[in-house]
Amino acid sequence: MIETLPRREREVFETLCRLEAGAVADVRDALADPISDSAVRTLLARLEAKGLVARSQAATGVVYRPVPRTDAVAAGALQKMIDTFFAGSAASAATALLGLGQRLTPEEAAALERAIDEATERKQGGRS
Repeated sequence: MIETLPRREREVFETLCRLEAGAVADVRDALADPISDSAVRTLLARLEAKGLVARSQAATGVVYRPVPRTDAVAAGALQKMIDTFFAGSAASAATALLGLGQRLTPEEAAALERAIDEATERKQGGRS
């Protein structure tokens, strides 16, 4: 559903996902191209009506949170990027990410090795 949102709604939703929670001013300040508080409130209200955002009252005022689990949203966005730019190949996407030149920590390298082993086992298990 995120992909079908209008550009500004998607931008506000993605910003709120990055923040994990925030007031209108927090969201506005985190936008790449800030808009008025009124516009942010309107977009958050639309997202709330669509069931994507929840609001609660805090001591400092109204706080908004994304309703879907952020990791589920991230997985959907990543899958769309892989489909769009890497012809559906997760390996090509991973290779491109690793080619960006950032050094991996030993923990990150170990996590990648485990993920590759698990993906290989799943694939081999599906063939039997």
